[in-house]
Amino acid sequence: MSLPKRNSEDGRCYWMTPDARETLQPFFNRCIQDAIDGRITRLDSLWPPVVVSSEGAPFEVHALVREWTEAQQAETLDAEKAIAFSENLRRLSRWGEIDYYLLGLLKRELQEKYFAVTGNEDDHFWDREYSLKPGIRAEEVPEPLLRFACYVAVSYKIYGMSFQYLDTNYLLGLVEKVRPDMVKKLRENGTGRLPLNLQKRKTEHFTASANDAFAVIRITARDNTEECYREVLDYLCEVLSQEDFPCSYALEFKGPEKRYLPITGLPKKGVNQLFACAVQYPGLHPLMERYARLAMRQYEQYTNLSDEQCALPGSFAVFALGMLGQEWRQLVWDYLDLCDDEHSHLQEKFLREYVKQFGFTADTVPVFVRGVLSMQNMKYSKDYSAWMANVESLDALLEAKIHLSEIVPSGFSSDEDDDDDEEPAEEKEASPEEVLQYAWETVCYVIWGKASAKGGQKVVEAAPEELRERYQEIFR
Repeated sequence: MSLPKRNSEDGRCYWMTPDARETLQPFFNRCIQDAIDGRITRLDSLWPPVVVSSEGAPFEVHALVREWTEAQQAETLDAEKAIAFSENLRRLSRWGEIDYYLLGLLKRELQEKYFAVTGNEDDHFWDREYSLKPGIRAEEVPEPLLRFACYVAVSYKIYGMSFQYLDTNYLLGLVEKVRPDMVKKLRENGTGRLPLNLQKRKTEHFTASANDAFAVIRITARDNTEECYREVLDYLCEVLSQEDFPCSYALEFKGPEKRYLPITGLPKKGVNQLFACAVQYPGLHPLMERYARLAMRQYEQYTNLSDEQCALPGSFAVFALGMLGQEWRQLVWDYLDLCDDEHSHLQEKFLREYVKQFGFTADTVPVFVRGVLSMQNMKYSKDYSAWMANVESLDALLEAKIHLSEIVPSGFSSDEDDDDDEEPAEEKEASPEEVLQYAWETVCYVIWGKASAKGGQKVVEAAPEELRERYQEIFR
């Protein structure tokens, strides 16, 4: 099929302008249907996100969602299609790209059509009181609309920002006025898509529950034996192997032994305790790795850790194994490639302890460099420069410099001010050389701080004579 010329300013996609609407409408409609059917793909990684239909026609995500929501009506909304449409677009962009329009749809078609509102008009809609309008019976509110409201409410809980639990409460509050059983079922059993033996499990060694609607796994260990932790890890792997279980989730654990990983600064949470206990048993190490590889997903996080302590799911299993030695280097390497500065900060704590224990060597320096580049603004420490001040460590760093392009994580950017919540003033892609130069300067700053400026002049001048040439090469 011959496609029209792209008419957006940047040439990436189609804009539904008045003069182009008649020509583009069939392609636009097909893209919406493909979004429902799961046949769309992401065009590129630029902002704003653009998806491509099965016919090859690209449209901005927000344009698709806006027009689709404007066409929906309470009486005819199909919950399954609405959820599929929203989920497929969310997966290819992000929740924050579509939630405004979905919430607007539910305000218009659920709240305004069926509910009376009381309270101060200046209050936020979260804080006002809602009740069914006089003359409207609960059974008159379409069930598909309520199911879709539950989906949006749960998605706010799982994918939204921390304060957006208020949107969850608002939507579930509306549903609860009409179908309290629907909300109760969600809280107790999740969506129902998980097998019953995963929703709840009880053995001689542990009890557990998993709620996919609220993305929570709760585990209580009865003892501290290898068999207990084997069963717990098997259960976690089973849950995470379920296609519909959220990739970001809370893992809550309680056990009889209050043991934590020997890494300063890690939160003393149950997930830390779990893997600190499990790692005591060498027979469980392969199972810990399996959990970590199932859990590790870029841009996902443990949702029961604070923003300051955010971490990629699987982090504590990786840390526990990584501190055992170089046999787990590949797992750590792969983990650091998936970390991102928005959802992964705790690797900084691990990297410091890792280098402190094993030193800067030919094995550890590439891992350290990769870790530094897996997050923004890793803190400088004078200890790093002290641990680096020997022939073996400096040679390892010089070797890493030679192979830097092979070490830099795949998601690394030279844009210090990148912010997904704001539209860039201008898209300007740095050259590969500029990216590597910025990466190397970042590594040097973490090791030597402000002394690394101006070609590391202060570092070189203060270096012992026998090491000076190596320092010069590092900053050259």
